[in-house]
Amino acid sequence: MSVKKTKQKKYKVINRDISWLSFNERVLQEAEDKRVPLNERIRFLGIFSNNQDELFRVRVAVLRRMMRLQKADLKQVDTNPAKILNQIQKKVLVLKNRFDQAYLTILEELKKHKIFILNEKEVNSQQGEVIRHYFNETVRQWLFPIMIDEKKKMPLLNDKSIYLAIRMVKKDKPTATRYSLIEVPDGEPKRFFILPDDGDKKFIILLDDIIRYNLDSIYYIFNYDRIEAYTIKITRDAELEITADLSQSVLEMIQKSVKHRSRGETTRFIYDAQMPEEMLQFFAKKLKLQRQDPIIPGARYHNFKDFINFPDLGRERISNDKLTPHHHPLLNQHSSITSVLRKRDILLHFPYQSFHHIIDLLREAAINPNVTKIKMTLYRVARHSSVVMSLINAARNGKDVTVIMELQARFDEENNIFWANRLQEEGVRVIFGANNLKVHAKLCHITHNHEGKHVEYAIIGTGNYNENTARIYTDLFLLTAKPEITKEVAKTFQFIENRFEVGKYKHLMIAPINLRARLKALINREIKFAKLKKPAEIFIKVNNLVDKEIVRKLYEASNAGVKIRLMVRGTCSLVPGIENQSEHIQAISILDRFLEHPRIFVFRNNGKEEVFMGSADIMERNLDHRVEVITQLLDKDICKLLKEILELQWRDNQKARTLVQGHLNEYVQPGPGEKAIRSQMALYDFFEKQALAERLRIK
Repeated sequence: MSVKKTKQKKYKVINRDISWLSFNERVLQEAEDKRVPLNERIRFLGIFSNNQDELFRVRVAVLRRMMRLQKADLKQVDTNPAKILNQIQKKVLVLKNRFDQAYLTILEELKKHKIFILNEKEVNSQQGEVIRHYFNETVRQWLFPIMIDEKKKMPLLNDKSIYLAIRMVKKDKPTATRYSLIEVPDGEPKRFFILPDDGDKKFIILLDDIIRYNLDSIYYIFNYDRIEAYTIKITRDAELEITADLSQSVLEMIQKSVKHRSRGETTRFIYDAQMPEEMLQFFAKKLKLQRQDPIIPGARYHNFKDFINFPDLGRERISNDKLTPHHHPLLNQHSSITSVLRKRDILLHFPYQSFHHIIDLLREAAINPNVTKIKMTLYRVARHSSVVMSLINAARNGKDVTVIMELQARFDEENNIFWANRLQEEGVRVIFGANNLKVHAKLCHITHNHEGKHVEYAIIGTGNYNENTARIYTDLFLLTAKPEITKEVAKTFQFIENRFEVGKYKHLMIAPINLRARLKALINREIKFAKLKKPAEIFIKVNNLVDKEIVRKLYEASNAGVKIRLMVRGTCSLVPGIENQSEHIQAISILDRFLEHPRIFVFRNNGKEEVFMGSADIMERNLDHRVEVITQLLDKDICKLLKEILELQWRDNQKARTLVQGHLNEYVQPGPGEKAIRSQMALYDFFEKQALAERLRIK
């Protein structure tokens, strides 16, 4: 007897890559927003540019690989890569035009503050002398021109760099045209050079234009009438090719793959749109670019990611006011953090509160003679990491220290390899990943013999143990000594170290063990209450919401009458507000001075509300192919605090955008009589008042 398959209802969803471009459009909006200080608008241009680079290095690379699949294989992935690539190309060109206009607008507004970004044709003779001197003393030693001709093989271009494509022309002999390439140094010397002031006027010139100004002194051996320079840039497939070579360690395989990344397939070629057509064709041929390759005309400057570090010239009102992180009201530099945790849980919210509390806890554990073990997962750490140095110090003090170091943190592999080697040299036990599962969980477990009793402490975070990103990412870290949580964190480390020890979990949701199933069960519980005509609500805040099964489950919940609110910073495949699909779902995205990064889940549960937080986004990779941890919050005061934070952010009417189709990325506007709420600044003020109240209480 044959079983008839039930046809699944087809819901409208948005492709993740198209949605990601909508997120980057929100980044571009910050560069266009005149309420944002000028220096910050420039930096948002840098962030936008860096994001676009990553799109082509990762997502476009994946789609191009998919195009090589057979038709039968393509049906399995349920994606038309050629169609998506075409949509990406169209959207990228639209955003590029907006980007160019935003840059020109910012240049004009900088002039009102008497700040001028000059090119090589705009400098006067005195500035020219300064530029010549700087070039000869500092820049020249970093330049290595390569002559290019029809017969010579094109060198491998670095996709992190930009190049000046050089054309040397003789008026009376057009056939004698010669071409060359100069790689613009990346890092040193700096991209921006500040010229001497002229009264109250300030001047900046880019390194690219310093080189252009001195082309005659680079190619002095040639007798050409005109030397022109046009910027070009390539982007390569950045996915690591990791082979199962049993003769190599994980460390060796990652090192080898990172090295081979520089030879990845070209996924984008950008060139200065002013470049002559015959010159463009020459370089396209030398680079073996095909007609179907993304060849994108650009403006004069590329690698705008460098504008993230645009110099602060000391002008008032063009930079953000400095915000100093507050100390948690229950933690101070002269008392034991573990003694506080034995009494109650602590929730830290960065960057509003100080990351130093994490360093202080690790330092305390490192020198406490009764602490025996420290275990920690590390995904992305700072280049100069106090976290890692605290762990090294603990090992030097005789503690048993174990670090789960994830080497496959994209674009941080080399930094992680450096720290892994350093940790091993200091006697720390370092474990790389968990049997092909990327370890993305943010965990720390400390074992302590306190007054003859075995006490455990745990840290569970939504973001990395990274003191640099803690200044610009909003993240939550739970510090707890509750045995219900700490024992399950210990089990999680056992699972990572030995995949066969899965364990049972009541308060933690662990990917890939039970996270997907638990999320579905929690949504189903709200569906059940809704069908019983009881209040049913879900509030989710994540970076990305693209997992098809969970999206369908949320649609099912909406159709059952569950009220759903979503805050999604980045990609969102779910389409809110559609009749008979998502009419009970509202969705916004907040993009402001800090990068929103927490993952929070709230389920009403018929009045017995449950609140969760952790490292996992709602993506297939996070739910099924990584080690992720979401913890239930058991402290009622912390649950209340977190709900207040979410409600405050939901009322944001300055930096929140709608994710409703037809109104996508429109700013949420204050209603009649409503006061303006910019949630990030409101949260900073909230934590400032909290810290001030505690200081007054102590006095």
